[in-house]
Amino acid sequence: MTPETAPLLDTAALLTGAAILLLLVLSAFFSGSETALTAASRGKLKAQADKGSLGAQSAMRVTEDNERMIGALLLGNNIVNILSTALATALFTRLLGNGGVAMATVVMTVLVLVFGEVLPKTLSITYPEPVAVKVAPVVRILIAVFSPVVMLVRLLVRGILRLFGVKSNPEGRMLAMREEIVGAISLGHSEGAMEKEDRDRLLGALHLGERTVEEVMLHRREIEMVDADLAADAILTQVLNSPHTRLPVYRGDAENIIGVIHAKDLLREVERLLRGPEGAPGQLADLDVMKVAMKPYFVPETTTLDEQMREFLKRRTHFALVVDEYGALQGLITLEDILEEIVGDITDEFDVVQKNGVLKHDASGDFIVDGAMTIRDLNRATDWGLPDDEANTIAGLVIHEAQMIPNEGQAFSFHGFRFEVAAKRENRLTRLKIRPL
Repeated sequence: MTPETAPLLDTAALLTGAAILLLLVLSAFFSGSETALTAASRGKLKAQADKGSLGAQSAMRVTEDNERMIGALLLGNNIVNILSTALATALFTRLLGNGGVAMATVVMTVLVLVFGEVLPKTLSITYPEPVAVKVAPVVRILIAVFSPVVMLVRLLVRGILRLFGVKSNPEGRMLAMREEIVGAISLGHSEGAMEKEDRDRLLGALHLGERTVEEVMLHRREIEMVDADLAADAILTQVLNSPHTRLPVYRGDAENIIGVIHAKDLLREVERLLRGPEGAPGQLADLDVMKVAMKPYFVPETTTLDEQMREFLKRRTHFALVVDEYGALQGLITLEDILEEIVGDITDEFDVVQKNGVLKHDASGDFIVDGAMTIRDLNRATDWGLPDDEANTIAGLVIHEAQMIPNEGQAFSFHGFRFEVAAKRENRLTRLKIRPL
């Protein structure tokens, strides 16, 4: 049979077509695997691996080195795509002559785009973890096979990037993981999948390592203290009338903290003096506060909340006095203050009414805010985004931005809000009116 009369679809043509279809399947595998393994949540994979899933364990190991994984998959994908295109060009050239090149380009573009890229990637994005679990064992073998070539490509790429001043960041993955968690929580709230209270609790726990005790402590101006030189009955009356169970004890100067007294310890000592074996009503005058006072625990103002909470749990105490770098008293912090950064305000029947509330003025739309309220608390209460890098309180933010101590009635506009000083006492801004612009 002459070449002119030979059938167009002979055995060689059929085998070439079958090879092209097989290469398209491999292209779909490489494309889908790359998308699934990069889109899969390592948290979900870790949960499945902990339950005994071997595929999830393989996926975890594969995704530990993304650069190596992507390199192997891209290498395999490019090999099969180029080979399939070359075979298609040869096949269509044989069937159609010179016009086969254009036809092969059109046909392979459509086939690779639909079946080799879009379809498998869409499937992988829709079900990233199940697909990753299925393909991970095979991908591990491919990585081992392509490892020498991938290593050379990796060295070449890193060398080129260094020429442009780009260096790898080993810690970038951990930082990106934390930012991903924070972003996922915020996104979940914005899309309605998470309540505001849940978002605040989760973000509060994540931000403990970034915040210092200085930001949440009770300022020294508001600390209730006990004078050790007062009469015993006066000290007892003050402790019983106080809403706090722990009170710092000073002598002479309020900066001279010599102990911390617990109401329960004081009452035990009173009971011993009045109702003990040698007790008598007249012995109350012999009450020595320092006998039952605990040694004060001082912490620097730069301590992070995460570290301070660990110290509280380690020392089995809930109360610490905050000092600056010169040892001067700045305030006090309790374990409850740290927990409130996670769960919000914690109150009981003995707590006084909080002054740091937010009251919306219906007539003008202004929010009336106590100047001592922290920026973080205001942001949590109103869902605003005022910066707290340069100041801890609302009054501090206004003073920082105005570069002065404003007078009552003065107004300023910054960060997309209008701030008006509603009340001032000495050099303190006690009340502010805030309105979003």
